[in-house]
Amino acid sequence: MYFTDRGIEELEARRGEEEVTLAWLADKLRAFVDANPEFETAVERLATYLARDDEDEFED
Repeated sequence: MYFTDRGIEELEARRGEEEVTLAWLADKLRAFVDANPEFETAVERLATYLARDDEDEFED
């Protein structure tokens, strides 16, 4: 298990039943980077992955 799995599991346990918008998520990611600029690259990669995730479905 990766260390990040614990955080993901906590997120799911605490907020798994909630519905959020992508705008809410984007605001949270911006606030996180503002408070933790050393994670800017990782957050940028995650955001790009989430934004482009559906593009892979059309490739064969």
